[in-house]
Amino acid sequence: MSRRCELTGAGPFTGNNVSHSNVKIRKRWLPNLKKKKYFITELSREMTLTLTARAIRTVDKQGGITKALLKAKAEKLSARLQKIQRQIQKSRTAS
Repeated sequence: MSRRCELTGAGPFTGNNVSHSNVKIRKRWLPNLKKKKYFITELSREMTLTLTARAIRTVDKQGGITKALLKAKAEKLSARLQKIQRQIQKSRTAS
């Protein structure tokens, strides 16, 4: 499993832990990933997504996963969500 948010593309950060004696040790900071189920009404389908806690709050603020997907930039989305985004756009133009 890739440690990457499917909506925002956020992944691990790297850097140094610096001690009092100025010894540097490499470190990774992992994103706060959670699995969350969403129901997409346009497609009548439920999906489980791996999102960061921040992305989950953003989805709630924007009013649901459909609106969040339509606002998101395609290059930041995972391949799976890019496909879902195109399907939602297609269903919106057909209606």
